[in-house]
Amino acid sequence: MSIDSGNDNKPLILTRRAVLRGAGGLAGILAFRQAPVFAQATAQKMIVAHMNPLPESGSVSMDWFAKALSERSKGEIAAEFQGATLLTKEIEVINAVKSGNIAMGSPAGAAATLFPEMGAFIVSYLISSYNQAYSILNGSVGDRLDKIFQEKYGIKVIYFYDYGFRHFWLNKHAIAQPKDLRGIKIRVQPSKVFADCVNGLGGVAVPLAWSEVITAAQQGLIDGADLPVVNMIPLKAYEVSKYFSMTYHNYGATLVAMNLGIWKSLRPDQQKLILDTGREAQGVVRKITEDVDNLDAAKKLLEPLGMTINAPDLGPFKAIAQQKIWPQYQKQYGALWDEIVATR
Repeated sequence: MSIDSGNDNKPLILTRRAVLRGAGGLAGILAFRQAPVFAQATAQKMIVAHMNPLPESGSVSMDWFAKALSERSKGEIAAEFQGATLLTKEIEVINAVKSGNIAMGSPAGAAATLFPEMGAFIVSYLISSYNQAYSILNGSVGDRLDKIFQEKYGIKVIYFYDYGFRHFWLNKHAIAQPKDLRGIKIRVQPSKVFADCVNGLGGVAVPLAWSEVITAAQQGLIDGADLPVVNMIPLKAYEVSKYFSMTYHNYGATLVAMNLGIWKSLRPDQQKLILDTGREAQGVVRKITEDVDNLDAAKKLLEPLGMTINAPDLGPFKAIAQQKIWPQYQKQYGALWDEIVATR
């Protein structure tokens, strides 16, 4: 892709290789030239990257965010959303943000893999409602995580968002009770907390990057996976599955992050603009997610595509999670765990 350098008429070519290499570091992204970013006559370019294209829910919010930020900055910032173009894997996106080769990006569903502190929110059935999650992530806990991420990873949290609660999709049969998971090979994110969930509930966790999932299902290497309702169609999981069981077994917390050096280079009013616009983008994705995360909406979306939808009694699933999964994470997360439990 060709990007105006903002300094002359010569285009600056930003290739995927250049983004991944990270050789230019922060200096390479600050206006893509040597002049201070906001001293230039033209807008500062800011890439907002995601591994998934539109109309995936996170992509919708980030695309809205980029467009709103560009418009509201009155010519100072030219934000551009890139979904599954320059970067197509979660770790690539976050490494590019850390190095400063792109301004902002999201770890998508791999937040707990790339930022282990996020793992507490994903522990099975610890988060029981959207209101509980929002009050935590938009409150003091979210503020503390932001501070930790700045100090430890060199990123600034622009906004937390989520992929909703995850449910199992399978090609063999529906999940009506925990025993229906026995021996079933379920793809999980390459993170221990996701594997512990599936294994603890009785299934067989198969860690895979999302880019491998559809092919693995077609080849019979997995029997299914899990996704929130909102992404079953955008990610085309319905093409390789017949059953969708609304088990609500994980809450998919994630975030949009910004390179800390770029963040600190901005004026306070520009920082406020980004955070305020990000909070609105957070509302965009949350509404999209919540609107379809119920049995009636899931049926309307997925039954016309040939899927069978069911909503099992969650009591037995929660009891197993509390017995087999919770103890190790309660010890691991300590005070954060206690604070989350207190909000239930």
